[in-house]
Amino acid sequence: MSDPATPPRSLAEDLRVRDDASLTVLLRSRPDLITPVPTDLTQLATRAGTRASVVRALERLDRFALQTAEALAVAADPATYDELLALMAGDEGDPAVTGALPHALGTLREQALVWGADDRLRLVRTARELLTPSPQHPSPTGLGPTVQEATAGMSPGRIQEIVTTAGLPSTHDAVSAVSALTALFTDRTRMSALLADAPEESREVLARLVWGPPYGQVTADPAAHLRRLLDRGLLLPTAPGTVVLPREVALHLRSGRAHRATEPLPPPVEPAATHSPQVVDTTAAGQAYTALATVEELLKDWHEGGPAVLRAGGLSVRDLKRTAVALDVAEPVAAFWTELAYAAGLLASDGEADERFAATPAYDEWLEQPAAERWARLAESWLAATRTAGVVGGRDAKDRTLSALGPGLDRSAAPEVRHRVLTLLAGLPQGASPSPESVLARLRWERPLRGPQRDDDLRARLARWTLNEAELLGVTGRGALSAHGRALLGAPGAGPGGKPTGGRGRSTGPSATGPTATTGPTTPTGPTATAARAASAASAASAASAASAASAASAASAVTTHGAATAASTPPGAASTGPGDKLPVHHEHPRPAGPPEPLSAAEQAVASAAAARLLAPLLPEPLDHVLLQADLTAVAPGPLRRPLADTLGVLADVESKGGATVYRFTPGSVRRALDAGRSASDLHAFLAEHSRTPVPQPLAYLIDDVARRHGHLRVGAASAYVRCDDDSVLNEILADKRAAGLRLRRLAPTVLAAQADPAGLLEGLRAMGFAPAAESAEGDVLITRADAHRTPPRAAPEPVPDGPPTPDATLLAAAVRAIRAGDLASTTPRKPSGAAPAMTGGELPRTTSAETLATMQAAVLTGESLWIGYVNAEGSASQRVIAPVRVEGGFVTAYDHTADEVRTYPLHRITGVAELADDQV
Repeated sequence: MSDPATPPRSLAEDLRVRDDASLTVLLRSRPDLITPVPTDLTQLATRAGTRASVVRALERLDRFALQTAEALAVAADPATYDELLALMAGDEGDPAVTGALPHALGTLREQALVWGADDRLRLVRTARELLTPSPQHPSPTGLGPTVQEATAGMSPGRIQEIVTTAGLPSTHDAVSAVSALTALFTDRTRMSALLADAPEESREVLARLVWGPPYGQVTADPAAHLRRLLDRGLLLPTAPGTVVLPREVALHLRSGRAHRATEPLPPPVEPAATHSPQVVDTTAAGQAYTALATVEELLKDWHEGGPAVLRAGGLSVRDLKRTAVALDVAEPVAAFWTELAYAAGLLASDGEADERFAATPAYDEWLEQPAAERWARLAESWLAATRTAGVVGGRDAKDRTLSALGPGLDRSAAPEVRHRVLTLLAGLPQGASPSPESVLARLRWERPLRGPQRDDDLRARLARWTLNEAELLGVTGRGALSAHGRALLGAPGAGPGGKPTGGRGRSTGPSATGPTATTGPTTPTGPTATAARAASAASAASAASAASAASAASAASAVTTHGAATAASTPPGAASTGPGDKLPVHHEHPRPAGPPEPLSAAEQAVASAAAARLLAPLLPEPLDHVLLQADLTAVAPGPLRRPLADTLGVLADVESKGGATVYRFTPGSVRRALDAGRSASDLHAFLAEHSRTPVPQPLAYLIDDVARRHGHLRVGAASAYVRCDDDSVLNEILADKRAAGLRLRRLAPTVLAAQADPAGLLEGLRAMGFAPAAESAEGDVLITRADAHRTPPRAAPEPVPDGPPTPDATLLAAAVRAIRAGDLASTTPRKPSGAAPAMTGGELPRTTSAETLATMQAAVLTGESLWIGYVNAEGSASQRVIAPVRVEGGFVTAYDHTADEVRTYPLHRITGVAELADDQV
């Protein structure tokens, strides 16, 4: 194991001197590093430096941490902490930057993007390659190449001319000339004197290039003010007709700042309006009820089998428009409701040859649940779904239209963005609704793009969709998070009317108006804990008011030394003890709390139940009555109980919705109820039982009149036939010109045959004003019901994760133990074997079978530990440190220090064995 007192020479050595808690933080923040678990710390360091892993880690940095990494990429390698601070704060200094830099540097160290002590800070090589400015990939800093890089292809004679023109003595070689020129450009006094003599036109050229891009075009015969800059090296040629502003010159003109605007503090999420908590909860509850009614209406419309599934999957544009008309919403909103029902497992394709969408059996179970629990299931499904309705109508990578319920709608970042947006809303006071711009600004700071910033990037669109969908679903009301919305997140908040309720005890992240101080792990090479506490306090003050600069300056003045600090406690989920915990390198470092992690499945179930309990009192109670009116309408003054709503939905048509639903009775709707098996007396009894007003005479006459004619005609299959005991009715049908399309002919006085199918014949006769009834082959009346079609049991779609899932505490502790044990096996010194030098953990040991057996037997007697090479049944080779206990039957039973357990190994799979050095026994 490396000596903690010796400066690390590589990232692997830096990881080796970290304690177990620090490794746990690294593996939690970068879960791709333990997929699979590395065999030792060298492999962990190698994996942490791969391009894919580094890109993923950089994409998850906040803006100031990313700016810190960008500053290190343009600094010397290695750089000191003071040099980094100068690049971030400039010559004048910035108290806010000074206060926030320890935390940003600690974040980079925790994620193994930066390693080394304060006097030798090194950015991981892959990160430096990604962030270093180049003509093909300009840096957000706007800086160009250094003098040394820009003059790499220049002739020595030309370099000497530049040095002489700049007022420097000539040198004997180009290397010393470039060093002299670099020293001139980095000397503030001499550089100011050199620029003071430049004409105004020359200074204007430099001003246009100083903040980037640093490249410009010149003609073959440049003007005098440009020639002056070229002769003194203030502009250097990179290609014919192209010049660049050297990095050292740009930093002098910028007063030492690497970025034009550093952002050490997250922008606050500002309330745009404030409402009463009661108003917010009531509004959200009303929208939640509307959401339930909309989903029910959607699936009720698809009871008999919904739209056909496209060959490529999904819903056609025509069917989406038809659904939007049926729900009386816009097409994007209709796409949201269909995707929500699909995510909740209430809707799927039936999988038949003529594949169609329909409700699942889970929909019938969902209907039987209380309204609040039904809403909680929808909200929970929405929160975790990666399918994104907002991209419906867009184009995929192959320029194909993305369809609702079709493939290609998964966006892995959607659950994280939804959770983060709602968490920011939870950080505001009760009843406060934020401005969308401030929410988007905060999200851009927390996850900035490494390239040019755009307003239409995916995360920004996801955030806008989240705000709209949360309002549609009733998670928010008037833009503010409701009490049941807070409970859905598992956040402590307020109950209905603003009454306080408990949460799950997990932090909801930083305040919406600025970060809060908490304790977190970091490495010891940053500023002292005292300075960090003062800096954190300055950061919080800066976010709170305009007077923060003075507070930050006062706090930043405490940053005077860089050294050891007090040891920190093990963070949640870290191994409580281990080899690394004995190392004096894990230290307390106060810092702003990061965004909270999403809830586990068990925690989310508890949170959903709590949200349902808060929502239940706000939802209207279902009614068991309606108000019948003389104009053949019925008014439902609120939501109806399930049996009443189902029967009334068959007996009447919905005419209007709102606070009260108006139903219209028509001959067609009454006939529909009769077709469903109801008799006229059943309908009269039903209306009399559930009406608070007497049954109007026109409605009673309508029911009796339709019932008297219903079933008078019978339609069966010939292709189809019509029979009626009254031959005069059949004569009337034959004489009607509208029956020509049915191609009827008389088979008998009371029977007509048709060439149309029975369904078409039924529709044709109904269009003529008759009320026929279908009959079976036995002559019985067929009863039709609208809720007959269901898909086979279907599971809700699984979310598509954004990379490996965050490991839990058990996996992290086991991974750290395995990595430590593997590293111990690969780095422990061995005794020399004969005349051979001592092995240091390179290749596997090689010994004969007889030597292996003799060494094992001797170790059993002496109790010594051995280093072995082992090849498992899959052919994977590994190194292990074992303490043999018993050797018999071709097997050795030993305590495996690598696995921290007793294991049995076949002797024929051990490639060799070596004794440990005396100081390691």
